[in-house]
Amino acid sequence: MVKLKPEDLASIRERMARTMSLREGKARAHVTVHLGTCGIAAGARNVMRVLMDLLEQRDAEDILLTTSGCAGLCSCEPMMTVEVKGQAPVKYIHLDEAKTVQIFESHVLAGKIVQEYALAVGSERVG
Repeated sequence: MVKLKPEDLASIRERMARTMSLREGKARAHVTVHLGTCGIAAGARNVMRVLMDLLEQRDAEDILLTTSGCAGLCSCEPMMTVEVKGQAPVKYIHLDEAKTVQIFESHVLAGKIVQEYALAVGSERVG
């Protein structure tokens, strides 16, 4: 078993604070990257890395970034779901680094859905 260091505890505390802020309604957005084996094979780790970099660059503490397993649409990977407070969740498909940046800037930060990469809003199909 690996021993925790003080800096590990600080990281865990920060991560949990972000999780609690979403539950308490303080986070303005929640982004989930689907990291099942199909997503990883299709490049979802790159999507996750880009999002982590963007969050760090902008010091965006009011945006929660999480992962999930397969969403059941393997042929559409890499995928992510964006939930902006007060709006229906949007599932984005066939992502790459450039599309991820565009979705982050337009949807996560500004609340405007990027229609050309969206598969569904809530339970309804886009387009």
